[in-house]
Amino acid sequence: MSTRRDFIKTAAIAGGAVGTAALGSAHIYAAEPKKIVWRLQTYAGPALAEHVIKPSIDRFNQVAQGQMEIQLYFADQLVPTGELFRAMQRGTIDAVQSDDDSIAAPVDIAVFGGYFPFATRYSLDIPVLFNQYGLNEIWEEAYNEVKGVTWLGAGAWDPCNFATVEPIKSLADLKGKRIFTFPTAGKFLSRFGVVPVTLPWEDVEVAMQTGELDGIAWSGITEDYTVGWANVTKYFLTNNISGAWCGSYFANSDKWNEVPPHLQSLFKLCMDSSNYYRQYWYWGGEASLRVNGDKLKLTTIPDAEWATVENEAHKFWDEIAKTSPRCAKVVEIFKKYNALMTKAGPPYRY
Repeated sequence: MSTRRDFIKTAAIAGGAVGTAALGSAHIYAAEPKKIVWRLQTYAGPALAEHVIKPSIDRFNQVAQGQMEIQLYFADQLVPTGELFRAMQRGTIDAVQSDDDSIAAPVDIAVFGGYFPFATRYSLDIPVLFNQYGLNEIWEEAYNEVKGVTWLGAGAWDPCNFATVEPIKSLADLKGKRIFTFPTAGKFLSRFGVVPVTLPWEDVEVAMQTGELDGIAWSGITEDYTVGWANVTKYFLTNNISGAWCGSYFANSDKWNEVPPHLQSLFKLCMDSSNYYRQYWYWGGEASLRVNGDKLKLTTIPDAEWATVENEAHKFWDEIAKTSPRCAKVVEIFKKYNALMTKAGPPYRY
């Protein structure tokens, strides 16, 4: 009887321990968060992405310690660039790095993404305009009116110069040239006889070789060398129509809201890291390759003649300002900012 009583007591304790352990395991399993996986597509091809986004995404994945993974895809790899916004809105992809203009963002201020003619002279102009002159608030307001997509922030890239097969030494040389460029930049350049051409990013080099294109107005000289375009063009025009490309990061709103705050903060820190890297990579690269590059010959349109292009850009600004009150507000900010920079003098404006 004593043995039987001890057995029942021992079994009850053991059973309780097993039950507690089982409950504990279930509790631990339920509390373990599911790994978040994103698919992010950039505007850039593989060689360019190695600089403009991949290092920051690699760092994010490392620091996230398995809680989240961002899978990076390159230009047109999953979705054509012009369809990126709608694909992100539907949730086909989770996030995008590009400019508002190229991805056909359905907001009035999309026209200012990419290269808005002569809005900036240097890459530092972009973060100053967004952080000190109110563009952050304007972009947030615009994208809050669109369901399904969250705008996460903007940064600066390189200037917009021509790389061509034939030399450009005057405005007359631009006439009839078939140029790969951005939508708004192309619309503006058509005023000088340029024929804007839209192609998948990866097809540009071949199109140059087959004669389908006469040149590119898509980047500065750093990208021309980095992505191989310096191998299929001969000349680089030192005059640019914009001092910096304005690009942004976007995410599907539902997917962004599922990311815990600490990982949202980590992602934005990685955006900042990428923005910082590009500031010196482009700035140093543009100067070094103008001096040391051995593939592209430099040409320049005289300042007096190029001033007519800038004057035409200001007319273009006024036309865009009429499209919406919000666009008018952005144009007014550009005017105010550039007037201040001009008044400040060197090194802000020469």
